[in-house]
Amino acid sequence: MLLYSRWFQACSAAVLVGSAVNMMAAEEDAASRVAAHLAAGEFGLAADQAASVKDPAEQARLLNQIAAMQQKGGADNAARATRQRIAMPNLRAQAQGQAAQTQSLTGGGSRADFTSLMMLIQENTSGQWEQIDGVGGTMSPFVTGVTAAPLALLNRITTADSTGKLTALSSGMRQADLNTDMAQPSAMRLVSLTRLEHEVTRRMNEALPVPESMLQLAGLTHVQYVFLDKESMDIIIGGPAEGWQYNAQAEAIGLKSNRPTMHLDDLVTVLRTFTRNQPDFGCSINTRDENVQSLLAFAQKSQSRGPLSAGAGVRSWVNQLQKKLGPQDVVVWGVPSDSHVARVIVEADYRMKLIGIDKLEGGKEIPSYFELLPTAMQKNPPAMEALRWWLAMKTEAVTHSPDRTAFEIVGSSVLCLSENQMLTAAGKHLPTGVSEPINRKFAENFTQHYGVLAQRDIVFADLQNVFDLALVAALIRQERLSDRAGWDLGAFANNGAYRPSTYAVPKEVESVVNHKVFNGRDVVVQVAGGVRADVVSVVKNPELAKEAPQLAAVARQAETPKLPSGRWWWDAATKE
Repeated sequence: MLLYSRWFQACSAAVLVGSAVNMMAAEEDAASRVAAHLAAGEFGLAADQAASVKDPAEQARLLNQIAAMQQKGGADNAARATRQRIAMPNLRAQAQGQAAQTQSLTGGGSRADFTSLMMLIQENTSGQWEQIDGVGGTMSPFVTGVTAAPLALLNRITTADSTGKLTALSSGMRQADLNTDMAQPSAMRLVSLTRLEHEVTRRMNEALPVPESMLQLAGLTHVQYVFLDKESMDIIIGGPAEGWQYNAQAEAIGLKSNRPTMHLDDLVTVLRTFTRNQPDFGCSINTRDENVQSLLAFAQKSQSRGPLSAGAGVRSWVNQLQKKLGPQDVVVWGVPSDSHVARVIVEADYRMKLIGIDKLEGGKEIPSYFELLPTAMQKNPPAMEALRWWLAMKTEAVTHSPDRTAFEIVGSSVLCLSENQMLTAAGKHLPTGVSEPINRKFAENFTQHYGVLAQRDIVFADLQNVFDLALVAALIRQERLSDRAGWDLGAFANNGAYRPSTYAVPKEVESVVNHKVFNGRDVVVQVAGGVRADVVSVVKNPELAKEAPQLAAVARQAETPKLPSGRWWWDAATKE
């Protein structure tokens, strides 16, 4: 999203001027102590001393000096952490930018320097980063839109269950309720992926269509458990399920929850993504550099002409901005661009941006950026910049039984993140790693009330389902469940015979512009322009990955009972 503010009564500029206090003697002493620590190789003590300096400029100079020596010695992560301690955001950004530029110049090459930009982000954001701290966030060059990287997420959040819950649950799963009415609501419906694949294959071999019961995964509306049944060599997923009906858009909606059902097509799509070692998937909606250049030139030229006339003059000016920016390109990676998964993540991303610029109602819990802005506008009208929002996976934990045959997904949802980006004269978006308070507040509201939004808008519920299934696929890969079950995925494999439905490929979208006038003189313009699922990071997160002995009992409940021929789903006999 681009943000531009223009005054149409009296154009003026504000310059922030800092005052300096004469503390030369104290700062000289600090500089001497830092130098002494560096001479002794005591980088940590040197950084502590530098961080205590009161003068922001001197503090930044000393910390940057320490970081330069650390980087020279090959301790890149330590250097980043040291620069992160610079108190003033602008000085910290300047130091990180210089470091990134130095790295780029010494590294050579003609490829895009994503490493430099990623370093800027790491060193200018609060919180922990896995590359620096061993835990926390991860990055890849594609950091816009919607991203799902469940493998990295699993690395950070998988934990062991110590309560025995999964073990207890497993013991009851063999006592299956083999009711024949799939429309009957169930707190725990189990779906055997191996049996389902065999039945799909059989039907295709007999030239029979795949029935809706299979396409809707037996009415599952959420996946809470993943099990490996070693005796029957089976992989089973479980969660709440119910009957469904079709809305006007031919989408299957649960009769009780009004949530969309899980899609077999989505499961097969993400299984193929992670079995071919793709680390993530997502989308972004990108402005075109030449169009941003044209917009910037137009804005600068119109600014020099003086105030705009109220009403029609403002509307005409905003329309020209929209025309200059033109269409934006849709980029999808990690999944086929004609898949249902691609359709969901692109639509969710676009609708999220429309909510942000007040072109789509998000509900009272999620006010638009415009609704959050007035107080800030009275103090400091924003300049031309890009405000970025993107969606990612959010999962509290993935617990596992001691033998890693039962897994529970806890607190899965969607996370909205934000960042302010600088626009260069060449039309490029330069990450800053910083999000101003109003921008950040919109993202926080979106995340906090995502569940309410998903109840109102099926697209956002569909995105939750896609992320859940991506986490299942990542677990199957990360824990080698298919290998342990002796299942080669058959028709669901990369070169398998099953073909998910295809949809029109999203290629570009028109820039949607909205504007508001504040204080009778400030015109603020917003432009809606992706979604990323970092499932790998969920799977690998040690803080979220917990051992849960009780899951062993849950797993025993999930052990495949004696089923009639062709039966691939059942309900747990114990009702919650």
